[in-house]
Amino acid sequence: MTVPVLQTRGLSLAYDKRTVVDDLNLSIEAGTVTTFVGPNGCGKSTILKALGRILHPAAGEVLLEGTPLPQLSTREVARRLAILPQSPVAPSGTSVRDLVMRGRNPHQSWARPWSKEDAQAAHEALERTGLADLADRDIATLSGGQRQRAWIALVVAQAAPTLLLDEPTTYLDLAHQLDVLRLVRQLNREQGTTAVMVLHDISLAARYSDRLVAVRDGRVVADGTPQEVLTADVVARTFDLHVRIVPDPVTGTPLVVPEEPALTGS
Repeated sequence: MTVPVLQTRGLSLAYDKRTVVDDLNLSIEAGTVTTFVGPNGCGKSTILKALGRILHPAAGEVLLEGTPLPQLSTREVARRLAILPQSPVAPSGTSVRDLVMRGRNPHQSWARPWSKEDAQAAHEALERTGLADLADRDIATLSGGQRQRAWIALVVAQAAPTLLLDEPTTYLDLAHQLDVLRLVRQLNREQGTTAVMVLHDISLAARYSDRLVAVRDGRVVADGTPQEVLTADVVARTFDLHVRIVPDPVTGTPLVVPEEPALTGS
């Protein structure tokens, strides 16, 4: 039997004793792209933090490749998981190249300093995210979208087999949103990378994911393929939104079209 890359067992998460996620049992299979969708404050980013050992459970556990996270060293986790949190902040005076090079830290030690392989991985990450020409710029001088791509380049350079991406398209215009999601899918298909994301655009989530997990009030409303999850009923129960679901004319995946309430006359 194949061991899931990530698994939660009876996972409960809380902030200041306020339960945000309760009794979550979830498995993430290797080589898949899974995206959490749901309204603001529903717990989807909190779940991602727990999967990345940023937030410790109030109850239950998270397993990475069958091993409970607390039993693994920070370096072991970093070699297996690359995490892009919401709104990360770089130290002042950091160049794009220096930031991306930090993604190679888990692969280095006193016995294995910076290598040609590390330099190549950082260079390829800059190229793939369209930042090679900005490599020597200070992060502080970049636009919000450029900074976000620099953080994504760091995650790519880390070359971990599993990516946790919390709203990776934040601050990006539509063209760059598509670039990032295509890159995630490319890493998935060419290198077998497992990706777990949080996205707000549920139609884009459907286009680039194998699996969607709809969350509301810390509980799973629906879990399955985009076609199984993105139904009018599930969207209504998750978002309190009346929609029509039509096929995406490009990919055939579900496209969510909100219905407009009837306008009342005076």
